Amino acid sequence: MSSTPSSLPERIELSGEGLVLRDWRESDLAAMPELFDHPDIAYWTPIVSPFDEAAARARLVRDRQLRREGTTVLLAITVDGEAPLGEIMLRRAPEGMEIGYAVGPAHRGRGLAVRAVRLMAAYAFEEMGAEQVILELEAENAASVAVAGKAGFRLLDVPLITGEEKGRPFVLQTWGLDRP
Repeated sequence: MSSTPSSLPERIELSGEGLVLRDWRESDLAAMPELFDHPDIAYWTPIVSPFDEAAARARLVRDRQLRREGTTVLLAITVDGEAPLGEIMLRRAPEGMEIGYAVGPAHRGRGLAVRAVRLMAAYAFEEMGAEQVILELEAENAASVAVAGKAGFRLLDVPLITGEEKGRPFVLQTWGLDRP
Protein backbone atom coordinates (compact mmCIF):
# COMPACT_ATOMS: atom_id res chain seq x y z
CA MET A 1 0.00 0.00 0.00
CA SER A 2 1.31 3.40 -0.85
CA SER A 3 -0.72 5.37 1.68
CA THR A 4 -0.14 5.65 5.39
CA PRO A 5 -2.81 4.93 7.98
CA SER A 6 -3.28 8.62 8.73
CA SER A 7 -3.96 9.42 5.08
CA LEU A 8 -7.65 8.54 4.93
CA PRO A 9 -9.58 11.59 3.79
CA GLU A 10 -11.95 13.20 6.25
CA ARG A 11 -14.76 13.01 3.69
CA ILE A 12 -15.29 10.48 0.91
CA GLU A 13 -17.91 10.31 -1.80
CA LEU A 14 -17.56 7.80 -4.63
CA SER A 15 -19.78 7.78 -7.72
CA GLY A 16 -20.05 5.05 -10.34
CA GLU A 17 -21.89 1.85 -11.16
CA GLY A 18 -25.16 3.78 -10.74
CA LEU A 19 -24.34 4.39 -7.07
CA VAL A 20 -23.12 7.09 -4.75
CA LEU A 21 -21.15 5.80 -1.77
CA ARG A 22 -20.99 8.54 0.83
CA ASP A 23 -20.16 9.22 4.43
CA TRP A 24 -22.81 8.41 7.01
CA ARG A 25 -24.62 11.49 8.32
CA GLU A 26 -26.42 12.30 11.54
CA SER A 27 -29.61 12.45 9.46
CA ASP A 28 -29.14 8.73 8.60
CA LEU A 29 -29.46 7.56 12.21
CA ALA A 30 -33.23 6.97 12.00
CA ALA A 31 -32.86 4.87 8.81
CA MET A 32 -30.05 2.64 10.09
CA PRO A 33 -32.17 0.28 12.25
CA GLU A 34 -34.37 -0.56 9.23
CA LEU A 35 -31.21 -1.53 7.34
CA PHE A 36 -29.32 -3.41 10.05
CA ASP A 37 -31.86 -4.80 12.56
CA HIS A 38 -32.56 -8.03 10.69
CA PRO A 39 -31.82 -11.72 11.39
CA ASP A 40 -29.65 -12.07 8.24
CA ILE A 41 -27.48 -9.12 9.23
CA ALA A 42 -27.27 -10.41 12.81
CA TYR A 43 -26.27 -13.89 11.62
CA TRP A 44 -23.75 -13.16 8.85
CA THR A 45 -22.09 -9.95 10.08
CA PRO A 46 -20.48 -8.63 13.26
CA ILE A 47 -23.02 -5.76 13.35
CA VAL A 48 -24.69 -5.67 16.78
CA SER A 49 -28.15 -7.09 17.27
CA PRO A 50 -30.67 -5.87 18.13
CA PHE A 51 -29.80 -2.73 16.17
CA ASP A 52 -31.71 0.32 17.40
CA GLU A 53 -31.09 4.08 17.34
CA ALA A 54 -28.59 3.80 20.21
CA ALA A 55 -26.67 1.19 18.19
CA ALA A 56 -26.86 3.48 15.15
CA ARG A 57 -25.39 6.38 17.13
CA ALA A 58 -22.62 4.13 18.51
CA ARG A 59 -21.86 2.89 14.98
CA LEU A 60 -21.59 6.45 13.66
CA VAL A 61 -19.23 7.41 16.51
CA ARG A 62 -17.13 4.26 15.90
CA ASP A 63 -17.10 4.93 12.13
CA ARG A 64 -15.64 8.38 12.70
CA GLN A 65 -13.09 7.06 15.21
CA LEU A 66 -11.87 4.33 12.82
CA ARG A 67 -11.56 6.89 10.00
CA ARG A 68 -9.47 9.19 12.23
CA GLU A 69 -7.27 6.20 13.14
CA GLY A 70 -6.78 5.56 9.43
CA THR A 71 -7.91 1.93 9.54
CA THR A 72 -11.47 1.77 8.21
CA VAL A 73 -13.90 3.57 5.93
CA LEU A 74 -17.63 2.92 6.33
CA LEU A 75 -19.85 4.47 3.65
CA ALA A 76 -23.58 4.48 3.06
CA ILE A 77 -24.65 2.80 -0.18
CA THR A 78 -27.08 5.08 -2.04
CA VAL A 79 -28.31 5.45 -5.60
CA ASP A 80 -28.61 9.23 -5.43
CA GLY A 81 -26.44 10.41 -2.55
CA GLU A 82 -29.47 10.58 -0.28
CA ALA A 83 -31.37 7.62 1.24
CA PRO A 84 -29.01 4.92 2.57
CA LEU A 85 -29.74 1.40 1.29
CA GLY A 86 -26.83 -0.37 2.97
CA GLU A 87 -23.21 -0.01 3.96
CA ILE A 88 -19.82 -0.76 2.42
CA MET A 89 -16.61 -1.01 4.41
CA LEU A 90 -12.96 -0.82 3.41
CA ARG A 91 -10.55 -1.88 6.15
CA ARG A 92 -6.80 -2.14 6.37
CA ALA A 93 -6.35 -5.70 7.61
CA PRO A 94 -3.19 -7.75 8.21
CA GLU A 95 -4.18 -9.76 5.09
CA GLY A 96 -4.52 -6.59 2.97
CA MET A 97 -7.39 -4.29 2.07
CA GLU A 98 -10.66 -5.95 3.07
CA ILE A 99 -14.14 -5.03 1.86
CA GLY A 100 -17.32 -5.85 3.75
CA TYR A 101 -20.91 -4.85 3.11
CA ALA A 102 -24.51 -5.15 4.23
CA VAL A 103 -27.58 -4.26 2.19
CA GLY A 104 -30.88 -3.60 3.91
CA PRO A 105 -33.42 -6.41 3.35
CA ALA A 106 -35.86 -4.13 1.52
CA HIS A 107 -33.18 -3.21 -1.02
CA ARG A 108 -31.77 -6.62 -1.96
CA GLY A 109 -31.98 -8.14 -5.44
CA ARG A 110 -30.92 -4.93 -7.21
CA GLY A 111 -27.20 -5.67 -7.53
CA LEU A 112 -26.32 -3.02 -4.94
CA ALA A 113 -23.71 -5.14 -3.16
CA VAL A 114 -21.94 -6.19 -6.37
CA ARG A 115 -21.81 -2.62 -7.67
CA ALA A 116 -20.73 -1.19 -4.30
CA VAL A 117 -17.96 -3.81 -3.97
CA ARG A 118 -16.66 -3.02 -7.47
CA LEU A 119 -16.72 0.72 -6.77
CA MET A 120 -14.97 0.35 -3.40
CA ALA A 121 -12.37 -2.01 -4.91
CA ALA A 122 -11.61 0.59 -7.60
CA TYR A 123 -11.12 3.18 -4.83
CA ALA A 124 -8.76 0.83 -2.96
CA PHE A 125 -6.68 0.29 -6.11
CA GLU A 126 -6.67 3.85 -7.43
CA GLU A 127 -6.57 5.94 -4.26
CA MET A 128 -5.02 3.67 -1.65
CA GLY A 129 -2.51 1.80 -3.79
CA ALA A 130 -3.84 -1.66 -2.94
CA GLU A 131 -2.44 -4.53 -4.98
CA GLN A 132 -5.28 -6.83 -3.94
CA VAL A 133 -8.59 -6.46 -2.12
CA ILE A 134 -10.25 -9.31 -0.28
CA LEU A 135 -13.64 -10.43 0.92
CA GLU A 136 -13.86 -12.80 3.90
CA LEU A 137 -17.11 -14.73 3.90
CA GLU A 138 -18.73 -17.97 4.92
CA ALA A 139 -19.18 -20.56 2.17
CA GLU A 140 -22.75 -21.15 3.40
CA ASN A 141 -23.63 -17.49 2.76
CA ALA A 142 -24.80 -18.12 -0.82
CA ALA A 143 -25.73 -14.48 -1.42
CA SER A 144 -22.22 -13.27 -0.51
CA VAL A 145 -20.55 -16.03 -2.53
CA ALA A 146 -22.64 -14.86 -5.51
CA VAL A 147 -21.61 -11.23 -4.89
CA ALA A 148 -17.94 -12.25 -4.79
CA GLY A 149 -18.17 -14.07 -8.12
CA LYS A 150 -20.21 -11.37 -9.87
CA ALA A 151 -17.78 -8.69 -8.66
CA GLY A 152 -14.85 -10.59 -10.22
CA PHE A 153 -13.29 -12.04 -7.06
CA ARG A 154 -11.80 -15.54 -6.97
CA LEU A 155 -11.51 -17.94 -4.07
CA LEU A 156 -7.92 -17.81 -2.79
CA ASP A 157 -5.93 -20.86 -1.78
CA VAL A 158 -5.21 -19.62 1.74
CA PRO A 159 -6.04 -21.08 5.16
CA LEU A 160 -9.61 -20.71 6.37
CA ILE A 161 -10.25 -18.20 9.14
CA THR A 162 -12.04 -19.66 12.14
CA GLY A 163 -13.48 -17.92 15.13
CA GLU A 164 -16.59 -17.16 17.11
CA GLU A 165 -18.85 -14.12 16.88
CA LYS A 166 -21.98 -13.52 18.97
CA GLY A 167 -21.67 -17.03 20.42
CA ARG A 168 -21.64 -18.67 16.97
CA PRO A 169 -18.62 -20.38 15.42
CA PHE A 170 -17.69 -19.28 11.91
CA VAL A 171 -15.33 -20.37 9.13
CA LEU A 172 -14.42 -17.73 6.57
CA GLN A 173 -13.08 -18.20 3.08
CA THR A 174 -10.91 -15.48 1.56
CA TRP A 175 -11.79 -14.21 -1.92
CA GLY A 176 -9.43 -11.88 -3.74
CA LEU A 177 -9.42 -9.38 -6.57
CA ASP A 178 -6.06 -8.25 -7.94
CA ARG A 179 -5.24 -4.76 -9.16
CA PRO A 180 -6.32 -4.53 -12.81
